[in-house]
Amino acid sequence: MRKQMIRSELVNRLTEENPELSPRDVEAIVATFFDQIVDRLAANGRVELRGFGAFSTRQRDERTGRNPRTGETVDVTAKRVPYFKPGKEMRQRLNV
Repeated sequence: MRKQMIRSELVNRLTEENPELSPRDVEAIVATFFDQIVDRLAANGRVELRGFGAFSTRQRDERTGRNPRTGETVDVTAKRVPYFKPGKEMRQRLNV
């Protein structure tokens, strides 16, 4: 069994489990789902899916980094990064 799943495999699995929906419909649902999460995070919001987890963003301060190829120091600007906190049910299922 593979340890990863890409988007097209997710769409295929959902199509298999919902034969009344066409692959095009499932792709549209998946795209809308992901787009809504990204849009909410971009607006500095949070998305909570009970039993699954919560998506939010965290602020990273600016810092001095290092170019691994050259060893040269570089300034890294402040930025927001996505963060996911798994829900209680997910943690329990992963640790069975």
